Order: sequence, then structure tokens, then C-alpha cells
Amino acid sequence: MSEVRFTDQHEWVRLDGDVATIGITKYAADQLGDVVYVELPPQGKKVGAGGEAAVVESVKAASEVYAPMSGEVTEANAALSDDPAKVNADPQGDGWFFKLKIADRNEFAKLMSDAQYAEFVKGL
Repeated sequence: MSEVRFTDQHEWVRLDGDVATIGITKYAADQLGDVVYVELPPQGKKVGAGGEAAVVESVKAASEVYAPMSGEVTEANAALSDDPAKVNADPQGDGWFFKLKIADRNEFAKLMSDAQYAEFVKGL
């Protein structure tokens, strides 16, 4: 099974080979409230770790979604354009935002494990 890691900006990343699937955590989705719009990155866009990659808007706020790792966007979740509520319904499943062909596998090790992220969220 593929491992999932987390950022302090509440993104998650699931690594399968050299492809990373990225979205926002359940915590982030709960904080945002009802998601009404998602702006996804175009295929082929190159992003650096920590760089702005997408935008998520809810009834409460608009937030940047950052790339947890460097790479090139290979796919965006087109289903979110039609149904942004998928982000709330299944933020770490069907509500994923985009996929990257990663540039540096070592960046993955710098992200938080599930246990580290759970501890981080407790402190917020």
C-alpha cells in the first residue's frame, strides 16, 4: 500500500512510484466548510515544493493549495470542477486535487507521517 504524508499547510500526498497524488486533509476541509469552487493547475505546470498549485474556495474563505513536492502536473481532478463538494465528502479520497510526476523523491521523507500530522493538528 502507498504511504501518505502531510504538510503543515494541511495538504496530503500519496506516493505511487514517481507519481504523487495531492489534496487537502479532512482537517482542512472541515475548517473551510462547504467547498464551492476549486481552481486546479493545468497539465504540464511545473511546481516547486511549497509553491502555489491550486485554489480552493468555500463559503467561508479562499485558500491556496501548495505542492508538497516538486514536479510536473500530470493530471487534475476534473470531477471537482463539476462537484467541488467531493472535497468535503472525501477529502483524502475522491476529493484529490492533482497528480505530479515528482522531481525529487527525497522531499517525501521531509513531510509529516500520519502520527506526526495528528499530533500537529492537536496543537492547533
